[in-house]
Amino acid sequence: MRFENQVAIVTGAGRGIGQAISLRLANEGARVACVSRTEVNAKNIANQINAIRADTGRAYTVDVADHAAVHKIGAQILEDFGRADILINNAGVTRDVLAMRMSLEDWDSVVNTNLRGAFSFAQAFIRADKLCGEQSGFGRSYQITRSRAGEPQYHRKRRSAGIHHDRHDRRAFR
Repeated sequence: MRFENQVAIVTGAGRGIGQAISLRLANEGARVACVSRTEVNAKNIANQINAIRADTGRAYTVDVADHAAVHKIGAQILEDFGRADILINNAGVTRDVLAMRMSLEDWDSVVNTNLRGAFSFAQAFIRADKLCGEQSGFGRSYQITRSRAGEPQYHRKRRSAGIHHDRHDRRAFR
C-alpha cells in the first residue's frame, strides 16, 4: 500500500472530490483526518473509512474560514495522530455569479474559505513542524481547485494565484 501508516488531512472531506480522495487514501493504507464544515458529513466519511480499516478515520468539524478554529482543530489532529504527512486542501465554496455582480460579502466568503482556509491549515502544521514525512524529511501539501470551462468568473481562479506550490520542503518555512 502506497500510503501505509501515513497520516493524511483532507479538508472538504464530507462530499464530492474530498470524499473520494479520503476513501482512496484510506484504501491505500493512510490514516485519515476527515475535515468538514458539517459534523454529519465528517462522521459519515470517517465511518466509511473505518469500515475499510478499523480505527483509521477520524472526523473533525470546522469552518476553514475561521483561522483560530483551524489552528485549534490542527492541534487536535496532531494530538490524535502525532503527525501529518499529507495535507489535502480541498474545502471550497463558489458563488455562481459573474464577478461584476458579486457582492463583497460573497467575495469575502469565497476568499476566506478557499484561500485563507488553505493558508490556515498549511500554517497550522508547518508552524508545529509536523507536516513532514519521517523518512523523506518533507510533507506533501496539495491544493484542489475547481472551475467550469468557459465561464469568465475571476473568483474561481483565486486559489491558483494565491497558492501556487504543490510540494514543499519544510525547511523552507523556518
